[in-house]
Amino acid sequence: MSNETAQLVKLSAVEQAAAIRKGDVSSRELVEAHLNVIEAAEPSIKAFLKVSGDVALEQADAFDAKSADEKAALPELAGVPVAIKDMIVTKGIETTAASKILEGWVPPYDATVIEKLKAAGMPILGKTNLDEFAQGSSTEHSAYQTTHNPWDTERVPGGSGGGSASAVAAFEAPLALGTDTGGSIRQPGSLTGTVGVKPTYGGVSRFGAIAMASSLDQIGPVSRTVLDAALLQEIIGGNDRRDSTSIPEGPRPMAAAAREGLKGDLKGLKVGLVKELSGEGFQPGVSQRFDEAVAKLKELGAEVTEVSCPHFPYALGAYYIIMPSEVSSNLARYDGMRYGLRVMPPADKPQTAANMMAYTREAGFGDEVKRRIILGTYALSAGYYDAWYGSAQKVRTLIINDFKAAFEKVDVLVSPTSPSTAFKFGEKMDDPMAMYMNDIATIPANLAGVPAMSIPAGLSADDLRLPVGIQFIAPQQRDEVMYKPAAALEAALEEQWGGPIWNDLKTPWLGE
Repeated sequence: MSNETAQLVKLSAVEQAAAIRKGDVSSRELVEAHLNVIEAAEPSIKAFLKVSGDVALEQADAFDAKSADEKAALPELAGVPVAIKDMIVTKGIETTAASKILEGWVPPYDATVIEKLKAAGMPILGKTNLDEFAQGSSTEHSAYQTTHNPWDTERVPGGSGGGSASAVAAFEAPLALGTDTGGSIRQPGSLTGTVGVKPTYGGVSRFGAIAMASSLDQIGPVSRTVLDAALLQEIIGGNDRRDSTSIPEGPRPMAAAAREGLKGDLKGLKVGLVKELSGEGFQPGVSQRFDEAVAKLKELGAEVTEVSCPHFPYALGAYYIIMPSEVSSNLARYDGMRYGLRVMPPADKPQTAANMMAYTREAGFGDEVKRRIILGTYALSAGYYDAWYGSAQKVRTLIINDFKAAFEKVDVLVSPTSPSTAFKFGEKMDDPMAMYMNDIATIPANLAGVPAMSIPAGLSADDLRLPVGIQFIAPQQRDEVMYKPAAALEAALEEQWGGPIWNDLKTPWLGE
């Protein structure tokens, strides 16, 4: 790997875009540099399920061929490549949701967010790995491969979007898209030291996002800086008539808020420390870095007070009834009839549609997906619907009310993103409840539809020296509110560390 390539891919997306505008580098050269990193890193990282190098180079050439005026009319990140979680439909590029049941499926259309990226002149590097149908917290439930954490390749990158997070952390891509149903962008962000954002529910179109749990899913950006995430969210956000849950108003002024935050002045900002999302059950090394980050917010002028959200302890239980219920409904479409895998019954069995569906789903779905389908079907069954699903929805309303009450007192809420740093492969595979607990701090935002983001708070204050995340949560449809303090904290911490968190990451695949 040349030193020039290593320096180029380590630039932020904003810096890469600036280099394109200055004429220092072309979009093609940028794509080629990242493809070289992908080739070198993938044997140890395994972030990508499909690398679409030819497509990315073709898109980069199309951008480079535009006139100066045409380029000037495009968004700031034009020409910068991006990786896509394989839960998002891409025309002409195999899309599997990391499941055998969709192996070989090449969509005939693009998701709305992909259309917007293409219109912005952003080449697509490929599709990243995930837990099958986005169901998991470690990317160990993929039907194809296990993604490794660049900070320690014997540890998980989080999930379900571990592929996107690892790709960005390993400099294989400057930006990526993920989907967040209960923390699937933010929790991997915390474990890999990346910035992960779950926008307000309905703020980014879900048309073309393979459905897991429709009332919880949200597409969002993965990046290495807060400003990069803001600019990417502005590109992919906005109303879409093809998504019935899409918010009518356009994207908020998030990049402006992030740039304001970089000035480092948070005077007048009221920050709420969520009492229920800290303390017992959180790794001491995580809690220490979180406390230090909160102290830094105070130094920047923010007014920090403790806020109680009394129903948050019930969020995990409510989520693991609502989400599997929606999973059981959404995954019913994978029946072997219309698309994807089809497995016929053995010759000695009746050749019926019911048998074909049973054999197809047995072969096509992994254990975790089957577990959630069974749980959800049970929760929705006659005699249990009101007791389980109905009760969980009532708890959801109480959590929404907790947020409303909290935001009457403060502007933004903070908590640790994940209770622990990255754990070793296999450590929690045999204990689903231990795995589910990884999302304890991220789930409330999905239940309420409010925006939330995770940014690096440093490396754990113990011998592990692994990334820790701090989570910012803002009121619904006020995504820009979290971007200002996040950017301010990011800048203050980098000043304290003498540079970004990446300075501590060993990257042998870059020849370093």
